[in-house]
Amino acid sequence: MTLVAGVEPRGMRHCETTTLGVLLRHEGIDLSEPMLFGLGAGLSFVYWDGRNMPFPFLGGRIKPFELTRNLTARLGLTLQVWETTSERKAWQNVAAQIDAGRPVGLQLDSHHLEYFTSRVHFGGHTVAMYGYDDEYAYLVDTAQQGSAVRTSLASLARARAERGPMTARNRSFTITAPAPVRVTREHVVSAVRSCAGAFLSAPIANLGHRGIATAARRVRGWLRRTDRPQEDLPQAARLMEHGGTGGALFRALYRDFLAECARWLDDPALRTGHARYAEAAELWTQTAALIAKAGETGDPALLDRAGAVLEELARIEAEAMRALSACGGR
Repeated sequence: MTLVAGVEPRGMRHCETTTLGVLLRHEGIDLSEPMLFGLGAGLSFVYWDGRNMPFPFLGGRIKPFELTRNLTARLGLTLQVWETTSERKAWQNVAAQIDAGRPVGLQLDSHHLEYFTSRVHFGGHTVAMYGYDDEYAYLVDTAQQGSAVRTSLASLARARAERGPMTARNRSFTITAPAPVRVTREHVVSAVRSCAGAFLSAPIANLGHRGIATAARRVRGWLRRTDRPQEDLPQAARLMEHGGTGGALFRALYRDFLAECARWLDDPALRTGHARYAEAAELWTQTAALIAKAGETGDPALLDRAGAVLEELARIEAEAMRALSACGGR
């Protein structure tokens, strides 16, 4: 068995921040999960639907791996990324880093991971790998999935090679810190303003606060959108609340990021944004509950109520981001 020494298998609430936490702690950088998410300007929204999709997808964050790119660039860290269509080369890329004593981040499809509690295809999942033997890979995943986990090498290869929405070609990556890192006012202001700007100026109506307004209109027809409302609507609600796909999880992380920053950076924009996202997190939880109940009962009035809450959320989040766009002064 080959294991990287000194890895703390601390699972967090979200997969990409969990992976970042493992890789950064190995470099001597220990940041809270909200700080990782916020410095990566991770908050967003997308309402995604199409003819070939069994049910709409609500995304509450930026694209997979963009958070990692944003965070490492902002903090001046070295991000090294490998991608390949060769299964043999993909394994060599990972094994070489672990043999050298460095944990590796992997982007893969969670459907193939043997320990995973919900076996659905999601090609944007991220884990940290810190060891292997002749049969298993040893990983760190979210706390919900068990934190320190293992899966067979064969299942890992399938997960990494899967093709489809949000997948990458056997992507693996490492992070190194060329110098000691301390989070500064400039890092926070840059992250907050970048996130706010992207959220407010989304180019299409399915993104940002306009995307939430789109969801408010579309959710009212979700009982007609599926032949399996008792399965699809509660599943969407679970993902919103616990997986963060458009729901309370990412809003709660961003709320806590703003609160953490406001404790040492006196800025009215941060205080306003924190108050609005505290409201938003609670309203997203209400929305998820209404959607789940609508699927269980078949009552369209519950989806009308969910749509009304989403309209309010579009207003609140736009107001929050307009305030945050002034973070640090003009």
